[in-house]
Amino acid sequence: MNTMFEQMAKNPAAWLSGKGNESLVVLSTRVRLARNIAGCMYPSSADTETKQRVVAYFDSVRERSKSLNEGLYFKAPEFSELDKNFLIERHLISPVFLNGDLSKALYIDTSERVSIMVNEEDHLRIQGLAPGLDARGAYKLARKFDKEIARHLEYDFDNDFGFLTACPTNAGTGMRVSVLIHLPGLVLTREIEKVISKITRSGLVVRGFYGEGSDVLGNLFQVSNQNTLGVSEDEIMELIEKVTKEINDNEAASRKRLMDEAADMMEDKIWRAYGILQNARMLTADEVMNLLSAVRLGHAMKIINFLDVSLINQILLLSQPAHLQKYYGSEMDPNKRDYVRAQLVREMLGSANGKGTRKGLQA
Repeated sequence: MNTMFEQMAKNPAAWLSGKGNESLVVLSTRVRLARNIAGCMYPSSADTETKQRVVAYFDSVRERSKSLNEGLYFKAPEFSELDKNFLIERHLISPVFLNGDLSKALYIDTSERVSIMVNEEDHLRIQGLAPGLDARGAYKLARKFDKEIARHLEYDFDNDFGFLTACPTNAGTGMRVSVLIHLPGLVLTREIEKVISKITRSGLVVRGFYGEGSDVLGNLFQVSNQNTLGVSEDEIMELIEKVTKEINDNEAASRKRLMDEAADMMEDKIWRAYGILQNARMLTADEVMNLLSAVRLGHAMKIINFLDVSLINQILLLSQPAHLQKYYGSEMDPNKRDYVRAQLVREMLGSANGKGTRKGLQA
């Protein structure tokens, strides 16, 4: 097992700090820039030699760049299946990055808020992560490394079409902005499909917790832009921010409706979820995500007043299968994971227990 990842698992992910704008609803914002090196076939059609040359180009940039020398750097063959799943859970790589040919590399900056995938669908996928709703902050992080690489390598760029990419839908700015957003109110009031339809008409797309092709877990959705061609970076960020704020307004209205019409049922649902997390002896990762969704809602609605959102986020991440194994430094079968996960959740909640009282009850 990669001991560096075991150490990483001990520390909360920076993008889940619980800070930033709209942090009670928006967990994080990611900006991803797709770039290709001029004169090299793109990864999907390139042979192994070409892809290895791309990795060598990136190596040379790292040698000449102080910024890129200060982070972590891994070649794909160094990764086990558990390492791969750990990085996916931490949102540092895409689920498809380590599939197929292993002529790939990964850079992670010291803050874990920037990662660069070499030879994913494009030669370079540069992503910046920020807590809360902060498209401009995430873009600033990614753009810093983008400009640094461009000082040493020529990008595949066309004056009419902008940055050229493996998939035409990424051409132009090459930029995807996505927000990870918690929408239990809209799910419980059955308004979510209507809101998703409205989001789609705005030119955005809605996906699950781990992005394209993943399921919606814990009422967590990823909302991102579809169009990258014919629009500027500023226009993309403005659209994401505008639509996210509208979604937040809709979520707030749904939560108010739930409390106006069924306050007792909501409090019962929230406290039952907390009770299960605090006392269960076996918990699957999906169960924790769904139960934490109710607890997060309770925190935001001031029903549970002694839990910090950063703790909720930390439990969310550590309860994922690869994180759990890295945290304890031991590979486990599913049953063992379910037992250890429940123990970890009890211990983490125990540190906050007793610091507050239930809304509406005497201490």
